[in-house]
Amino acid sequence: MGTPARLARDGSLLLVVDVQERLFAAMDPEHREEVVKNIKILATAARRLGIPIQVSEQYPKGLGHTLPELKESLGEAEPIEKVAFSCCGAEGFADRLKATRARQVVLTGIEAHVCVLLTALDLLAEGYGVHVVADATCSRRRESWQIALDQLRQAGIAVTSTESVLFQLLGTADTEDFRFLSKLIK
Repeated sequence: MGTPARLARDGSLLLVVDVQERLFAAMDPEHREEVVKNIKILATAARRLGIPIQVSEQYPKGLGHTLPELKESLGEAEPIEKVAFSCCGAEGFADRLKATRARQVVLTGIEAHVCVLLTALDLLAEGYGVHVVADATCSRRRESWQIALDQLRQAGIAVTSTESVLFQLLGTADTEDFRFLSKLIK
């Protein structure tokens, strides 16, 4: 099957997986701050462009809630709680996703080799185009992150970057949206 190579603004959704207080502290320290910065960029772009945002939290009672520094960028996205590693196994997730009418999912979060990977594979199996943003995902160990990216590519999932997603969604440089959002990556 595979993922369409190009993102379109219409029909896309941003999914932020499990970027939570206690879980985030255990991530690769050389990579995690970049991940937060890039998720903020993607969330700001999604809100500006009218792209729906979904957020998940893995066992928040034990792992805490979404990082406070992300909440402003995420807007009013209400996290869905889960204990399944894949978001697709969370009660109510499929209904929320269908309600957005999205056909492509821009996927970010942690851990790349567990919850992000399993969510991406399940979304692909359900017929969604999946674009995993490599510089907006991480794992505790860099090796696990790299293995996840390799496995995603082998499955036919697009592995991409924050800037690539941003410019695909913008489509053109002669707009106010471009002028506003291009400042985020300078």
